[in-house]
Amino acid sequence: MAVRIHLLIRGRVQGVGFRYFTLEAAHRLDIVGWVRNLPSGEVEAEAEAQKMEILKRFQDELQTGNRFAQVDSIEAREMPATEKLEPFTIY
Repeated sequence: MAVRIHLLIRGRVQGVGFRYFTLEAAHRLDIVGWVRNLPSGEVEAEAEAQKMEILKRFQDELQTGNRFAQVDSIEAREMPATEKLEPFTIY
């Protein structure tokens, strides 16, 4: 059964390639969903996978970030799965 989470990532996460880092991590872990910058300077994402363990690993990778990012916090909440099979997208 699929699981989905909504993420709000705070820190130095815009203008540093963080969305592309997120996209690559999602593709590597076979996660569907999306990521986008918010006007507030935060990054928002929704991610769906077949197991919560996969999403936890994804969140751990995002917490580390790429070498240019500084992730201060990630707020995560579970959501109902959509079971859409579209590839992970940057908006």
